[in-house]
Amino acid sequence: MEALATWIGRQRGHAARAMLRSVSAIDIVKARPGFGQTVRPLKGSIVASPVPASYDPEPDYFFHWFRDSAVVIDALRLLYEDRLAGAEALAHLSDFIDFSLAAQQLDGRRLVAAPAWRAAVAAEFRRFVRDDDEIAQVHGQAVAAESRLNPDGSLDISKWSRPQHDGPALRALVLLRWARTTELEAGLLERLDRLVRADLEFVRARWRLPCFDIWEEELGLHYYTLRLGAAALEAGASWLGASGDAAAAQACTAEARAIDELLGAYWLDDAGHYRSRILEGGARSAKELDIALILAAIHAPGSAAHGPQDPRMWATLARLEELFGGSYPINRLRPAGRDGAGGTVRRGPAMGRYAGDTYYTGGAYFFATLGAAEFCFRAALGAAPAGAPGRGGANGGAHGGARDGIDLGWIDRGDAYLDTVRAFTPPSGDMAEQFSARDGTPASARHLAWSYAAFLSCEHARRAALAEA
Repeated sequence: MEALATWIGRQRGHAARAMLRSVSAIDIVKARPGFGQTVRPLKGSIVASPVPASYDPEPDYFFHWFRDSAVVIDALRLLYEDRLAGAEALAHLSDFIDFSLAAQQLDGRRLVAAPAWRAAVAAEFRRFVRDDDEIAQVHGQAVAAESRLNPDGSLDISKWSRPQHDGPALRALVLLRWARTTELEAGLLERLDRLVRADLEFVRARWRLPCFDIWEEELGLHYYTLRLGAAALEAGASWLGASGDAAAAQACTAEARAIDELLGAYWLDDAGHYRSRILEGGARSAKELDIALILAAIHAPGSAAHGPQDPRMWATLARLEELFGGSYPINRLRPAGRDGAGGTVRRGPAMGRYAGDTYYTGGAYFFATLGAAEFCFRAALGAAPAGAPGRGGANGGAHGGARDGIDLGWIDRGDAYLDTVRAFTPPSGDMAEQFSARDGTPASARHLAWSYAAFLSCEHARRAALAEA
């Protein structure tokens, strides 16, 4: 078997090319005859999957999700920093910002006022279409709560879980990372600033309101959404303050502190992990232990609390490992793999979303397992103290120990997760959304852009950790 490092290097190029297929996919036409639609993507749109499926059996992911598109644009930044993408990356960023700004002008009332499109919807599909009252409410800030649009820039007419509030927060975070790390021409920077300010206003106005979770299943106040909101407001305060807008900066700081104070209540002493959600009325959910907690820590890693250096987050990862390690057949007899230093480690557990998941195979997700790996690499960079979960033993790698402020056990632990991803990635390098918890076969959407973006982000974090080791 080829060395893990060799596979990672080969997969990096494939993941970059495959992810970019979802960006400005203007050469793909998606027909939805049941809805009377022919969708031709615009430049700047990012489809969750470029495969024009129709639940046959793969799901139809030919939509521009606000959350997924932000994840992809963040991975594009890493490709640009690593010189795996050149001027085309800046062109994609510019197109993405223009597409997003144009979307702010959408108005469902105009769609309701011109109802001829309804006649094109097949009779058996009418029950899947939103009613006029719901569509008419989509204007102004409500557009950003839509969760997704058609990649041709039109509103999604199908019934879906709305509102969702995580997308604008993540988009603001990602755009501010671009602005901090890249020299952008003045016009692009001005448009970026306009979009960021709108997203920050959205977060400030809506973070206290219930929304659907990252998986679009339950209505409540969600850890992932709140943590991204706090991080966006923190970063936004610095951005606004530097531009001389002291009042807006102070408002963002105050709201970020309020969110972080609320997040403290998401720790469950009895269970030993953060909870992912508080449902309306304070009800408890069976999905409280959720990989979305770990994704929050890597998508918004700046805070000592709630980030990869948070001991409570280490405990949360350990509980998730126990959950999936015991419930997935592919995890029960994990063979040994090779780590980056030539030693032997047991493969990390393939990670899913939460207990009892039934979506498609209800199995492992590439971006979930890669997210756990990235968390470990980021934790290594935090120089975890002696006795932390990254140090050898049951939770760490084969070697443990620390050198030059880097906890090597965390790196081995991250490599153990990557070895599992390698084991269930086909020789082609193609990544779907899931791989079956029973036999590891690909499932759900093919060529999921988030899966490729998660690999690129994970690999980048690994190189950063190894460079310090």
